[in-house]
Amino acid sequence: MFLAIDVGNTQSTLGLFDEGGALVRGWRMSTDATDTSDMLHSRLWGFFGKDGLSLADVTDAGVASVVPALERAWRRCLETHLGHDPLIVSAGRDYGMEVAMPDPHQVGADRIANAIAARSTYGAPVIVVDFGTATNIDVVDESGAYRGGAISPGLMLSAGALFSRAAKLASIPIEAPERALGDSTEAALQSGLVIGAAAQAEGLVARIRAELGAPDATVVGTGGLARTVARATTLFDAIDPDLTLRGIREIWLLSH
Repeated sequence: MFLAIDVGNTQSTLGLFDEGGALVRGWRMSTDATDTSDMLHSRLWGFFGKDGLSLADVTDAGVASVVPALERAWRRCLETHLGHDPLIVSAGRDYGMEVAMPDPHQVGADRIANAIAARSTYGAPVIVVDFGTATNIDVVDESGAYRGGAISPGLMLSAGALFSRAAKLASIPIEAPERALGDSTEAALQSGLVIGAAAQAEGLVARIRAELGAPDATVVGTGGLARTVARATTLFDAIDPDLTLRGIREIWLLSH
């Protein structure tokens, strides 16, 4: 079995794939840059044991990380378990997708995984909007090349900054309100945060489609808050929460 690990700045997502490529289990954990390889190994044992699975069945693994210290810790953890090197996704390597940017090494590993999975699943051109700590927009053009995108503060990051600086605004449920015009403080905050995130994505995607000359480019939402934001917009052709994990597995297949 193959274990895919997407290490984000706030949360890390793990997915276990069977030999046929089906995602059979998924887990989510807080990202802690101080975790050691031993601590990560212990967490893996806990996840597998909780669900009645055997970690010994994992024969290969891949990691896409935006946290360098954890990339090293996961590498050591998985080397110890597997007896060989895991896949470490890096934008500087050839995975069968041209990175049409001046410096391909600047692209985050998760963004490359998103682009590869989106192209293979939905074709090209395709635009991925990933709602995580940051909101990343990743663009694959008609030729199948990765062209870049946009990065902005994520919905929860914006909410946290707002709540920490505005003493009278209490924490609220992050959900899409029925209307943009909020008639209470809670509804107004939900409108600004959730409908605001949707409107930002709509505006950026519209400009990117125009610049690509691809008005019908497929738009895919992913990340932990994609379903929440999708309730406030008709922008998305698909919501695909497992896109990054599938991309890691596809890169592993391409590397073997």
